[in-house]
Amino acid sequence: MTEKMSSTYITPRPSSTEEVTDNLREDYVKYLPLYKAVDGGEWESAERFLAVHPDAVRAKITSLGQTALHVATLNGNVVMVEKLVQLMSKNDLQVTDNHGITALSIAAVGGITRIAEAMVNGNRGLVCIRNSYGYIPVVVAAIRGRKDMVRFLYSVTPLVEFNPEISNNNGVTLLIETISAEIYDVALNLLQRFPRLAITKDKFGETALSTLARRPSAFPSGSQHSIWAQWIYSIFWLLRRIAWSALKPLGIQQVYQKKLVRIQVIEILKVICSEIEKLDEAHLQEAGVYFAMHRAAKFGIVEIVDGIIDSIPNTLYALDENGQSIITVAIVHRQHKVFNLIYGMGTKESYIMPFDKQQNTMLHLAAMLSPYSQLSRVSGAALQMQRELQWFKEVEKFVPPKYKEFQNSNGQTPQTLFTEAHRNLVKDGEKWMKDTATSCMVVATLIATIMFTAAFTMPGGNNSDTGIPIFLHTKAFMIFIISDAFSLFSSTTSVLMFLGILTSRYAEEDFLVSLPKRLIIGLATLFFSVATMMIAFGATLFIVLHHRAKWTAIPVTLLGSVPVALFVLLQFPLLVDMIVSTYGSGIFGLGK
Repeated sequence: MTEKMSSTYITPRPSSTEEVTDNLREDYVKYLPLYKAVDGGEWESAERFLAVHPDAVRAKITSLGQTALHVATLNGNVVMVEKLVQLMSKNDLQVTDNHGITALSIAAVGGITRIAEAMVNGNRGLVCIRNSYGYIPVVVAAIRGRKDMVRFLYSVTPLVEFNPEISNNNGVTLLIETISAEIYDVALNLLQRFPRLAITKDKFGETALSTLARRPSAFPSGSQHSIWAQWIYSIFWLLRRIAWSALKPLGIQQVYQKKLVRIQVIEILKVICSEIEKLDEAHLQEAGVYFAMHRAAKFGIVEIVDGIIDSIPNTLYALDENGQSIITVAIVHRQHKVFNLIYGMGTKESYIMPFDKQQNTMLHLAAMLSPYSQLSRVSGAALQMQRELQWFKEVEKFVPPKYKEFQNSNGQTPQTLFTEAHRNLVKDGEKWMKDTATSCMVVATLIATIMFTAAFTMPGGNNSDTGIPIFLHTKAFMIFIISDAFSLFSSTTSVLMFLGILTSRYAEEDFLVSLPKRLIIGLATLFFSVATMMIAFGATLFIVLHHRAKWTAIPVTLLGSVPVALFVLLQFPLLVDMIVSTYGSGIFGLGK
């Protein structure tokens, strides 16, 4: 008796927390077969368990407080979800886990639309239930970039959930996230219904305009199309009548979709601009319009800059936190389209602040090294240096003469700053030029040697009495001798041009025209020498073999075109880039 009492006294009584934990552990053990069946996708086993324990369909069967529906949704098992939903009431579908997340919110993350459709059909009120962050399912789907899920959930969510006058920040969050996820059709529809969202900030201080200003690829100014793609791009409305499935292999559908996206983005921008033009100075600052415009200038989105200036002309003179205006931001980040836009406005640019906080003029800013993101768009260090010189020379045209020798707070003139900032790029450009010239010079020298030798080794031989070539009067021989001469002369010219590059002094100014011009001539004559060499080779084979095998002409011609084609693929793009960069219309021009 004493022993029993002693035992009872020594053993502590379980606390209420421990009792709850024990009970939960017992429940998890009880529902373990159901969890395994649902997790393994075995509906028959799950159905048998639910037949014995019908309340288990709404029970929390994991330590995270998840129901069987949560588990099936996490696994993306469409059939399992549809079967479970049929057994659940509306209230059952609203059960949340320990983090306040419904199964529909999980489905929104997963992006499987059929799962969401099954749940919404069972309870349309699910689309309005917020998670612990205050987000409804459509916003959750937008944050994860689930485009089809967003479109479905947006279509079934009451519009009152997005009204900035009534609801919380779900409307503006959805707008910003759909822009970020490139779901522009939903963003445009939302803005057209609630234009005030255009000037509303989310909990992180972002607006639709500032988000749009980070997406240059969504605008025509931020993309590059091939010639054929531009043609399709310009007539895409006609292509709507064509069978798209037949055109898919050609990539035409992708071009059409890009055009459609850009039309939607421009419409979004129009709605935003129509709202911001109603604001006064204080509200423009509060709505982050100036910040968004400077961001757009940084990324080169000329459509946003132009739209904001058209709506509020005084924004042209707004300064950022560094004391830089729109034009100086465009110079620093090498955005030539924005630069051309501002200087295409006439005398307005004369009233823009000429200095930043470090007393840098616009020419100082042009003298600084371009950001790597812009510099890397130009192929080769020499062409990069050329582009930097072009920027410096272009900005120099618009700077008053007294500012050309003006010293900033560090005591540097624009030219001094340019030399110091581009010292390493000049070295890289010199190395790139010399490496390219050396490689091409070896090829050109080899071709010149072969063609010189071939001129004295006539195909078919010479007449032993007169020394005149036996096939002198044939067309094939004339083709051979003319091609041989052209190849020899052009390869020799190419060698001289590459030699001139190797012996150049490599001053900064040489990268603007002198060095690129020599490389252009060298590459062009080298390309011509390769082509004429192969013509001469083909003519020689035809002269030797045409009596025995006339069919050799076609395969010889095809084989002879292979080296030329390879050279075109490898070197011709560089040649075109250099010609366009040196002698083309260039990236500058008022109003471009």
